[in-house]
Amino acid sequence: MRDRRLKTLAARILFALLALLALALLAGWLYLRASLPQLDGTRRVGGLAGAVTVARDERGVPLLQGADRLDLAYATGFIHAQDRFFQMDLLRRVGAGELAELFGEKALPADRAHRLHRFRARAAQVLAAMPAAERRLLDRYVAGVNDGVNALGARPFEYVLTGTSPRAWTAADSLLVVWAMFFDLQGSQETRALARGWIAEHSDAAQRAFLLPESTRWDAPLDGAAGGAPEAPIPPSAPAWWGGHGSGALKVYALNEFADSVGSNNWAVAGSRTRDGAAIVSDDMHLGMQLPTTWYRLALQFPDGRGGSRRMAGVTLPGAPLLIVGSNGHVAWGYTNSNGKYLDLVPLDADAALTSHEETILVKGRPAYRMVVRDSAFGPVRQVGERAYAVHWIAHDPAAVNLRQIELERADTVADALTIAATIGIPAQNFVAGDDKGSIGWTITGALPRQGATGWNGVLAPADYPKVINPAGGQLWTANSRQLMGAGAELIGDGGFDLGARTRQVRDDLLALGPKTDLKSVYAITMDDRAIFMQSWRDRAMAALDGAALKDRPQRAEFLRLLKDGWSGRASVDSAGYRLARAFMWGLQDMLFGVAATEMAALDEKATMHSASTRWPAVLARLLDAKPEGWLPAGYSNWQDVQLAAIDQVILELTKDGKPLAAATWGARNTAAIAHPISMAVPALRPWLSAPPDMLAGDANMPRVAGARFGQSERMTVAPGREEQGVFNMPGGQSGHPLSPFFLRGHADWVAGRPGPLLPGPAIHTLRFEKPI
Repeated sequence: MRDRRLKTLAARILFALLALLALALLAGWLYLRASLPQLDGTRRVGGLAGAVTVARDERGVPLLQGADRLDLAYATGFIHAQDRFFQMDLLRRVGAGELAELFGEKALPADRAHRLHRFRARAAQVLAAMPAAERRLLDRYVAGVNDGVNALGARPFEYVLTGTSPRAWTAADSLLVVWAMFFDLQGSQETRALARGWIAEHSDAAQRAFLLPESTRWDAPLDGAAGGAPEAPIPPSAPAWWGGHGSGALKVYALNEFADSVGSNNWAVAGSRTRDGAAIVSDDMHLGMQLPTTWYRLALQFPDGRGGSRRMAGVTLPGAPLLIVGSNGHVAWGYTNSNGKYLDLVPLDADAALTSHEETILVKGRPAYRMVVRDSAFGPVRQVGERAYAVHWIAHDPAAVNLRQIELERADTVADALTIAATIGIPAQNFVAGDDKGSIGWTITGALPRQGATGWNGVLAPADYPKVINPAGGQLWTANSRQLMGAGAELIGDGGFDLGARTRQVRDDLLALGPKTDLKSVYAITMDDRAIFMQSWRDRAMAALDGAALKDRPQRAEFLRLLKDGWSGRASVDSAGYRLARAFMWGLQDMLFGVAATEMAALDEKATMHSASTRWPAVLARLLDAKPEGWLPAGYSNWQDVQLAAIDQVILELTKDGKPLAAATWGARNTAAIAHPISMAVPALRPWLSAPPDMLAGDANMPRVAGARFGQSERMTVAPGREEQGVFNMPGGQSGHPLSPFFLRGHADWVAGRPGPLLPGPAIHTLRFEKPI
């Protein structure tokens, strides 16, 4: 009897615990539901000039319609906040150096690095000088953001998990979002300067010219000077550090990490080469990928002030009120990072005149951290070991950030757009545009420093920006490498141009379209994953694996077999040959630059030879082809042995878990790891806060750029005036909320490369904003 009572009691306790668990789960689910955005209904809002409708289609892409542009700014802020407020919060905190307030001590190093630049104080200065029309637009956007987040039934779930609360949005915060993009797109130039400085101090002039070339045969500049500048001769001897392995065994780090971390593609085809006479513009911006994705899609429709209507379609950046890339019905445009020289590290003497500012960083769960920022005439002071440098960065200039992007809404021609682009305040980008009359053009948008022999001083006048309009070939292309070899190149400088293989492949793809083409064919270039660049590295590895090298070495024989039979000519997910050829190239880099990488990392933990120059593969290719004795690393009798050592190290790395070499396909390595940032803090939630682990075709040195956490953040191809034919996809959905039907909507299309419509489809939800009765 007693045992039966104990069992009954235990059953009741278990049932009660399960009921409590079920209630807790239900409460959590209800709370999450309460923080979903409002999709339908009517809201009464003071300050509106008229009604605004927000009509969302089946993918959650909204069409905003109203009679007043300021009202549309308000509505944009409202829907940004309801769908993406936490993302906006992270961006402003990245720009200001305020992440530790959310995430505690672990975010303090990043905050210290970013607070050095005092962008919140700079934002106050920019706002004080902002033209009245821009400020009115920004203020209406800010009002919409705050109304949007306050209208949620519960605070966004991320704040519950971090134990914090949303902070009101301000006009300064929207500027900080832009400065966050400066860190993303130009911040690595500090690391590059330190890495190149180490090379300069540990190599003679001839070695330096060879190791850090200004261009290579891969370059495909817009001014037609293909092949780049003459190559520097290979010096008779290598630097003393050459060929060492640094702090330990070979890392072959790029087997598991994506090396090219900032980039993008864009191109335009003139109307003279399209079947309907309109230009076609294509753009895919390459960024780190997480959920929600960087961009927020929308379309705007409003009176153009001339008796007609203006329709805009493209992507916005949550936190900012303007269309970033897209089409206005007459002109379409896209961006790629220009990689010009926008930052210098200026050595400071011990007696340099400095001013000091105390900055307070709030740290969750800890006392506030106080740091002193020292400022010089050139910029804030960064201490590197015993040396002090001023960070002389264009991002500090008052012209670096503004809202002039709104003027693109009114551009009717490419000529108009290029004139406006030179006045916009964003991180300097390659601006490629086309119009409905068939013209195309390129320039730089964003503040350009006025370059000089000893650095830069001031900002280049917009009228002096380099331009290319309607080139004879009827095509334009950029992909982060050198844009010009002739006149105008000196105005941009080199702040870390890409190798150029991707650019060259895009250019050649455009040429292959022939005299007449269409939008479908132009979009297809975005998905080109042919391994043209990696072919020569496959050939070198195969040549090294001759009969003598294979004798009694079955793993090498298997490596050779996979290079032959496992090669598809593409960075395809089932190709072991592609992965092995790529790893062979990176293994050589690690062998030969290992000491340099270790020493550079002592200056900056992110510094590598890739930081110093993305052109290192061209340097290694010249050595392997010429086989100079003076550069043969110690311990090797010939260059074939060097290559075989790299192959052996790759075999060791890829089979250390017991799997056969044939299992090392490109897809097994290049598997998507796209997740919400909160999943790093709460790994148990990762299954609900991440995209599927898709195997991804594509790589760095080809148009279809793809890495586990980096790649094509959007793909857009459009003919201005024919937006109904425009196509688009991106890796995540519109919403940052895991219970929203729009959280991952469209992701599968992005993985497969299936183009969806650029414009929103038929409305399934309609939210209306009206003036109070």
